[in-house]
Amino acid sequence: MIGVTHTQIDVSAELVRDLLRDQHPDLADRPVRLGARGWDNQLWRLGDDLAVRLPWATESADDLLRKEHTWLPVLAPRLPLPVPVPQRLGEPSARFPRPWIVTTWVPGDPADRAPVTGGADVLAAFLRALHQEAPGHAPLGRGRGGPLAGYTAGFERQLAEAAGAGLVGDPDAVRAVWEEAVRAPAWPGPPLWLHGDLHPANVLTAGGVICGVVDFGDLCAGDPACDLSAAWLLLPDGAADDFHAACQVDAATVRRARGWAVGRALSGILIGEAGVRGRPGGKATWGPPAQAALRRLLATAVR
Repeated sequence: MIGVTHTQIDVSAELVRDLLRDQHPDLADRPVRLGARGWDNQLWRLGDDLAVRLPWATESADDLLRKEHTWLPVLAPRLPLPVPVPQRLGEPSARFPRPWIVTTWVPGDPADRAPVTGGADVLAAFLRALHQEAPGHAPLGRGRGGPLAGYTAGFERQLAEAAGAGLVGDPDAVRAVWEEAVRAPAWPGPPLWLHGDLHPANVLTAGGVICGVVDFGDLCAGDPACDLSAAWLLLPDGAADDFHAACQVDAATVRRARGWAVGRALSGILIGEAGVRGRPGGKATWGPPAQAALRRLLATAVR
């Protein structure tokens, strides 16, 4: 994902307020302040209970926002954790040439800055509620939820880059985790609803326990192993077995989940290193949780 950017748009509190005055004037007098800048969107606090999300870099962000606006209000009522439920849609205009949305604000600290220290059952309950059969017209993922074998070339590129930079001590052991996952039997059931991007920056914590899940731009239907990789990416040492038991998943799905996890760990390591070195697209806080995830995966690898 590093460097996958479009023309970045300057966004300010004044612009957000002007957009609200034009299209949703009943919200325009609320205080506006920057919340965060992500891969696809900027997030601005709107008063105490709302947020404005505006695409600012990637070309795909427009479609991702519209997808959230369509589907998340349908799914949110059954989810046991707070999620950013879309409330309003802003259309492209002369002030801002892209769509934008107003959502509920989800309080908490991102897990890349405030790690999960307990409560694996909370994440398991969330995924049990989310992982229901999706309708035939559910959106497809952008590289999420499909067979792992299709992503092998990308995995090898990331592994070579990380190993070449000295960020991975035993690339053969890392590759073995991936290859074991690729050999696992495919998901035999219907496509299930997936979050599609459960890495630490998209999960919020309070007191070490997960208290919210954000950024559903990669919401899609597919193999639940994609989301179940969160056992290693998010949870503390030794929690994966209990988590997967609570999710009631079979051994083959756990094997595929390990493959998703090792791929995402490599991605996080590279993004973290880019952040440390001040490169575009880098996020320094992503490195430590990704290294911890890789350590967990290798410590529990099948030998």
